[in-house]
Amino acid sequence: MKDVTIWRKPSEEFNGYLFKAQGAIDDSVNSVIDHIRPGPCRLDWDSLMTSMDILEHFEENCCVIRYTTAGQLWNIISPREFVDFSYTVGYEEGLLSCGLSVDWSEKRPEFIRGYNHPCGWFCVRHKDNPHQSLLTGYIQTDLRGMIPQSAVDTAMASTLVNFYGDLQKALQKA
Repeated sequence: MKDVTIWRKPSEEFNGYLFKAQGAIDDSVNSVIDHIRPGPCRLDWDSLMTSMDILEHFEENCCVIRYTTAGQLWNIISPREFVDFSYTVGYEEGLLSCGLSVDWSEKRPEFIRGYNHPCGWFCVRHKDNPHQSLLTGYIQTDLRGMIPQSAVDTAMASTLVNFYGDLQKALQKA
């Protein structure tokens, strides 16, 4: 996708990859982060996410969420469930929304519980274009289950590119 780049390198956290995604988005920093942080807005546009529940709310911008994802690659990768601690905070001249999976005893049998190692999205005003934001994500997701690593790698790269496209379309509608 134009203006989006995806990189990967072996993760130091688990036997998978740390993905870095970076791209320009035609909107303000606050609007971009408002669309990706936990909440009902995210379900309206994120094509991978099928449900989201805030399980505990600690303070503004700080919560534990449970969300589910759709199957991918013709359901070679079945739907997943994640339970993450999420925190969004202003940082330097932008906003940081970070997360980490946490243990949660309640599991739904129809989903495989995935695990997000430390990850996050950082959004700043684009230095070359004041009407754009630069959104950078660091994602290291262990999908767990019996999946070939090549399928995971293909799914992650295409999912991240689609994420930027879906986000841009949602912001244009807003």
